[in-house]
Amino acid sequence: MLKLIVIFLCAFSSSFSASVKGGPRLSSGQLYKFGYSTDVVLDRAKGLARAGAGYRISSAVDISSAWTNPSSKGDQLLQVAIRDVEIEGATPRKAKDNIFQGSTPQSVLGTANLAALEKPFLVHLKLGKVKGLYSYQNELTAIRNLKRGVASLLQLQLGSGKRQEADASGRCMVEYLAEGNRVTRVKDLDSCKTLEAGFTTHSQVLGVNQRSSSVTEFILEDGFVKSAVSKETHILSLNTRGSAATKAGPPETAGEDVPTVVKSLDDNFVSISLIPEKVKTKCKRCPTLWEHWQAVRKQFEPESLSKADAPRHFLSLIHSIRKASKDDILKVMNNCSKTALPQMVDSVTSAQTPASLDAILSFLDFSKASGQVLQERFLYACGFASHPNEHMLQALLGVWKGKVGSSEIKETVMIIMGALVRKLCQKGGCELPKEEEVQMYLLALKNALLPEAIPLLTRYSESEVGAYSTIAITALQRYNIALITDEVKQTLNRVYHQNRRIYEKNVRAAAADVIFSSDPTYMEVKNLLLSIGHLPHEMNKYMLSKVHDILHFEMPASVMVRRVMNDMISHNYDRFAKVGSSSAFSGFMARTEDTTSTYSLDILYSGSGILRRSNMNIFALSHGAHLHGLQVAIEAQGLESLIAATPDEGEEDLESFAGMSAMLFDVQLRPVTFFKGYSDLMSKMFSLSGDPMNVVKGLILLTDHSQVIRLQSGLKATVEFQGGLAIDISGGMEISLWYREGALVVVGSMTVDMDFMQAGVEVSFETEASLDFITTVQFSEYPFLVCMQMDKATFPFRESVTKRESLWSGQNFVSHKDKKELVPGSEFPLHQENSNMCKKVFDDSW
Repeated sequence: MLKLIVIFLCAFSSSFSASVKGGPRLSSGQLYKFGYSTDVVLDRAKGLARAGAGYRISSAVDISSAWTNPSSKGDQLLQVAIRDVEIEGATPRKAKDNIFQGSTPQSVLGTANLAALEKPFLVHLKLGKVKGLYSYQNELTAIRNLKRGVASLLQLQLGSGKRQEADASGRCMVEYLAEGNRVTRVKDLDSCKTLEAGFTTHSQVLGVNQRSSSVTEFILEDGFVKSAVSKETHILSLNTRGSAATKAGPPETAGEDVPTVVKSLDDNFVSISLIPEKVKTKCKRCPTLWEHWQAVRKQFEPESLSKADAPRHFLSLIHSIRKASKDDILKVMNNCSKTALPQMVDSVTSAQTPASLDAILSFLDFSKASGQVLQERFLYACGFASHPNEHMLQALLGVWKGKVGSSEIKETVMIIMGALVRKLCQKGGCELPKEEEVQMYLLALKNALLPEAIPLLTRYSESEVGAYSTIAITALQRYNIALITDEVKQTLNRVYHQNRRIYEKNVRAAAADVIFSSDPTYMEVKNLLLSIGHLPHEMNKYMLSKVHDILHFEMPASVMVRRVMNDMISHNYDRFAKVGSSSAFSGFMARTEDTTSTYSLDILYSGSGILRRSNMNIFALSHGAHLHGLQVAIEAQGLESLIAATPDEGEEDLESFAGMSAMLFDVQLRPVTFFKGYSDLMSKMFSLSGDPMNVVKGLILLTDHSQVIRLQSGLKATVEFQGGLAIDISGGMEISLWYREGALVVVGSMTVDMDFMQAGVEVSFETEASLDFITTVQFSEYPFLVCMQMDKATFPFRESVTKRESLWSGQNFVSHKDKKELVPGSEFPLHQENSNMCKKVFDDSW
């Protein structure tokens, strides 16, 4: 997992002349002299602060009381002056790498900005709480934020309790804990509200985990404040430190209220909020979108997509598109090569800005079937959108209602709308689509996962059309167990045990899967086990294999299954010695400190030895969150006539069919049909080109997190995490049923930009991997011998850390380190019967 870390530390000491209930106050005619410094150090979580990127701003700070409320001694107007500013690197470096070597505050900030920073400002402090801040018009925001940071350090309550406070971090809940001569202030950073909102990926597994804390410790002596140390941690680390002394100060100004005194001190003072305003960062020396595209376009050609450079440039291009206008985006799209254009469509759609959506919708013409490739790439990119809004859903609804030249595209529009509805529902409020073209709407509901759709899916679980039943039941399996009611389970049990009608084997098997995974009762498990021995030949074997897989992989149902198996009527040799080729097997793909990845393969054959259904799943679990990373389901039916075999019960009149359905990162894709009907099969067998049929191909934005962290010092840290994937899932009727290859890049960056100087760190990893699922069929025996292999090829893994510092005068420092390794390939184990059959297939072939 990529991590970044910053620590903020502030310390000062002084001897206040008196204190009142609520907070300390300053004595009239006395000058309080502080030392102040802010260290910004950015690095990896495991990095050393002395090796990070960053800078230190230090100064003296003079504070005196300009006015005290005659009727309330705890109500004061303070004059604060920052002086003797120094700027230097926060980490020790050799002279050639130190961009601050020989610099002065004037050369770094500019003379006007330095003068603005050192010009006194006013803080209205009442009972230990900053009630107002007064400075000057037309100050640079970075300068004003530094003043906010100093003012934030003046807030202090002398008694325990919780309250809401506003400071440079935003408006936050804080808790004061007073014990003896120590007062501790704990700020709940998760509660802080600022004017700058970011966005994040909807999936918890693909999203960003943040841990933040802010603790300030005040030390009192004889009832007065002696020192204060404030430490703020995000996933980064920032330190600030200071000290203080006292001298004689200016006399207070007479006046009845704060506005009158402020005006008498300087008529140019204006009131500003202690909470920083929203600022749009201006990029210096950034290329235009057109310039950026000219530099990276070769990496978007098909021959480059299997390399990690493709998703890396995809992520960087998204940044440029997000800053571009509609016309700028259309200029690039209209000048793309035909082979790079699909990848550009992925990029523009993934940018998810109003300008990018308007550009892509005006570029694509859905009324023409000739543009199907680009239209599908747009729709799938919408389905994988990291933070979609209602505008995107309304745009797809507009496409649906308009003229669509391809029936496949119209179906895909509805399916992807289901995925968007699910993501939008997580933010609250959505409506069910209306029922019309059943299979298409069921697939959309499978994506949407609306709780309101469960009764409809339950009804279609008992449909007379096998395809409807399968979609409805597999959709129910995606819901939280708490939503699978007794009524739903009663329906699934009726389907499995065929209480009302005969069902196809794959429908019954799907129903059993949902029952097993939905906290089954003792009687439900017992009835499932008792059915073994009375099922069609291959289904007996499938159910046995499913039970063994639940036990060996310690799935949630394993406890109940073991309990039922204590009953010899349910668990006996006759029942558990059934033979066949069908199976169910689960295993681990990878286990790390942060993430566990598992795979499962369920295979169901017909009694004639023909593959009926193969269902491959890959899941990722991280910190309690769950992601269905990949599902590839291959289904065949009605092929017994080709070998003059007898169909199984309930499958006598099925039309010959073979196809593949895929789910990628919790998004159901439109199924692909290899053939439908005997004449279609013969036509495609004779015209078979050898090229696999594409299921999904393109550039996908997996992780997309943008956040602004307002530090108590007044500095602003911008955090971004992005993950891009170039993927190709294809399949065909030949020996290799499907394969998946892809290049993955994940980048995390944190930047503190003050306009006149910047520090940042970027950590990333990238890999290029492929997964092959190969099926070898030997037709020389009957039933056919089938060997399945799932292989992961050796692939490279690269990790890098880049640290940057720069000044607006042109000096910059860059440090870059890479770590590369080769991860050995492997063949994932499947069920033992498959291993036995593979041995026989390959022994015979030699």
